Amino acid sequence: MTLAPAPMAASREKLIVALDFPTVAEAKAMIGALSDSVSFYKIGMELAYGGGLSLAKELIDGGKEVFLDLKLHDIPTTVEKACANVARLGARFLTVHAYPQTMAAAKRGASGSGLRVLGVTVLTSCDDGDLIEAGFAFGVKALVARRASQAREAGIDGLILSAEELEAVRRIVGPRMILVTPGIRPAGAAASDQKRVVTPAAAIEAGADHLVVGRPITQAKDPRAAAEAILAEIAVA
Repeated sequence: MTLAPAPMAASREKLIVALDFPTVAEAKAMIGALSDSVSFYKIGMELAYGGGLSLAKELIDGGKEVFLDLKLHDIPTTVEKACANVARLGARFLTVHAYPQTMAAAKRGASGSGLRVLGVTVLTSCDDGDLIEAGFAFGVKALVARRASQAREAGIDGLILSAEELEAVRRIVGPRMILVTPGIRPAGAAASDQKRVVTPAAAIEAGADHLVVGRPITQAKDPRAAAEAILAEIAVA
């Protein structure tokens, strides 16, 4: 008989803390402050270009899960080889932009490894007006749906999307695709540069598998207490 994980243990699996810092030293200080309350970390472009790939290996070797949010998008050969290198590093998640060629190449590069490729649909800092200005013929909801269908056809592992689109996308991709939601803000927190935000509980209730949380934890007076509060909210949801 296999026992289900305790609610708080399952919550830790769902919470990904974004290490959005310019230096490894600052990121390590935050990891130390969070201690064992967090088991999953995201390293994005800012930190990756400041030594974060070495930190990723250190975290992986120490038993933590790592999400490399590099948002790859290039010619297929380059994307495929880059994904193969990330797979050898041992990261669990890697993001690519959800263009059909890019997703197909990333899937080839990650083949046979434990790396899970996630397609970025539409950045949560964008709204319909931003897409129109960029020359897209679709609004946010229509473009997210289109990219979700293309991700399903490409056979990649998951998607990055706002919680506002979770329920519609789940109907498109089915129950097995991993859906990861950034733009998470506890009630009363500032939205900052995010335009499509929701609370942790609302995102879980809408069907998110993982939540990415940065500033509400890393800029809190007590980061560990902030993380534990979000974990408790996830557990209840």
